[in-house]
Amino acid sequence: MPLAKLRNVLRSWALALAVSAALVAAGERWPEPLVINPALVWSLVLGPPALMAVVLLLRWPVPEAEGRESND
Repeated sequence: MPLAKLRNVLRSWALALAVSAALVAAGERWPEPLVINPALVWSLVLGPPALMAVVLLLRWPVPEAEGRESND
């Protein structure tokens, strides 16, 4: 495995470990469950994919019509 790829894997693993440690620390600090707000949950679940779909659709190249005659 090339050294650059190994560094990327180790960096991703370290980031995942840090996020996991932060979640454990937060769970110990605030042991009571969070109040669930359905509107917030749905917006967090559906918002990022919808935003990514809009970005992809705006950047999608539209092919120009070739050989068509206009109705002028």
